[in-house]
Amino acid sequence: MNTTKTVTPEELVQRHARPGMSLLAVLHAIQDETGFVPPEAVGPLAKAMNLSRAEVHGVITYYHHFRTQPAARVTVQLCRAEACRSMGTEALAKHIESRTGCRFDADHSHTDTVGLESVYCLGQCALSPAMMVNDTLHARVTPQKFDAILAAATQRVEETV
Repeated sequence: MNTTKTVTPEELVQRHARPGMSLLAVLHAIQDETGFVPPEAVGPLAKAMNLSRAEVHGVITYYHHFRTQPAARVTVQLCRAEACRSMGTEALAKHIESRTGCRFDADHSHTDTVGLESVYCLGQCALSPAMMVNDTLHARVTPQKFDAILAAATQRVEETV
């Protein structure tokens, strides 16, 4: 029996929005807790932060880091910035799409096993191409290294289901 209590958007905002906190800090805290920023939290968050709904929505949609739906069970974030591009990230992206059958930055359901997201700089320019898989950083990724990383991440997810 699942006894986990569902947290309402209002409770999330109440828990994380404090006087003097920036909107970004609150959004990070909410996403850290729930894995995404529920769209239903925009109104209560705008009210608590004395902002318009449009301002809150604008920040959420401007930054690629924030999600408005649960992530796929295996989330691959590939750096597409210049340093990684110069070291072959676009060829790696094609390999990843071919290997997973997914497309980068496509809408996905949280029931999808793999989600592919483009990010623009993971701070690993000297070790490019770089990626994050389920919040674990990987550098100097080759197609073969990606295949091993994906297999390990998929196995970990399957073990927890």
